[in-house]
Amino acid sequence: MVTPFVPGTKVRFCFRGHGHSSSPERGYKFADFARDLRAVSDAYDARIAVATSLGAGALCNLLQDEPERFERIVMLLPAGLDVEFQHKQLVLRTVDIIESAESKEAAIEAIMAEPGRLANYAAMPWQQDIDRQWLSQINMEGIPRAIREIVDDWPLRDRQEMAKVKAPTLIIARRGDVIHPAEVAEILGDVMPNAEVLMFEDGQDLFASVPMIVGRVMQFLQS
Repeated sequence: MVTPFVPGTKVRFCFRGHGHSSSPERGYKFADFARDLRAVSDAYDARIAVATSLGAGALCNLLQDEPERFERIVMLLPAGLDVEFQHKQLVLRTVDIIESAESKEAAIEAIMAEPGRLANYAAMPWQQDIDRQWLSQINMEGIPRAIREIVDDWPLRDRQEMAKVKAPTLIIARRGDVIHPAEVAEILGDVMPNAEVLMFEDGQDLFASVPMIVGRVMQFLQS
């Protein structure tokens, strides 16, 4: 949502099991995703990290052992800390849909027809196009494998490990998101010594604020 609009050299990649990356049969813990991130960071000597959702979890997993790796950090919708994921059945339902669908197109339509999503679309019609675009990139083999492992894992051994990360950090979150709880962003904001949290009231507020968010991220990364 942010990086396409930010100037400068950017390296965007798909984690294992996602997009165009390979999908091994196993190896989808946060430590595995952190290794993907470390490999890309090393290859391009990256000094700034911008991560969303699962990527934010992988980033936290990496930072707990290498707190000085990045000079500036942006996290959008971080989803986990040091406790078990609380909504396993919600995301495992997505696995069932994907594996029972006859095609990717059928899986996308079934996922978008879930009652919770339909309620969101009624309140925020613009979300439907965003979800369809995101789901069009879904890896039908890798995503089920990744979800099954990641729901039984968590990014951090201890949230206090993040106190070692001194780099300026911007954390962007929204309230009312069960997959990316606002409390995760607030806790990271409290623990990390140089973190700032941008909190939005709901998805509509977040979407309407995208131009402001992009401007804020650009200012943050260039300061």
